[in-house]
Amino acid sequence: MRDLRRGRWSIQEHVDLHGMNRHEAHEQVSLFLAESLASGRRCLRIVHGRGHGSPGREAILRQLVKVWLGRSKDVLAFCHAPPCDGGDGALWVLLKAASKRR
Repeated sequence: MRDLRRGRWSIQEHVDLHGMNRHEAHEQVSLFLAESLASGRRCLRIVHGRGHGSPGREAILRQLVKVWLGRSKDVLAFCHAPPCDGGDGALWVLLKAASKRR
């Protein structure tokens, strides 16, 4: 988790949830995680807010994604960076490595 916060993992892919409702966000995150796992990616960024946009909607999306990610068996760790100074609010996600099967 500390390495994830300090940027020691390179972000391999990102998805932007800005402007989506919670159902659309859930569907996009589900697809994004499935594709990422299938292609072997481990460090992802889920963008959910654009600076000083609509804080109510961004809070709903942030909570939805954080709760959903917290229950996902493929997620090793994630950390949140809130929107500030006109930037994106984002969740950085570290996926578990695929287990090698014999």
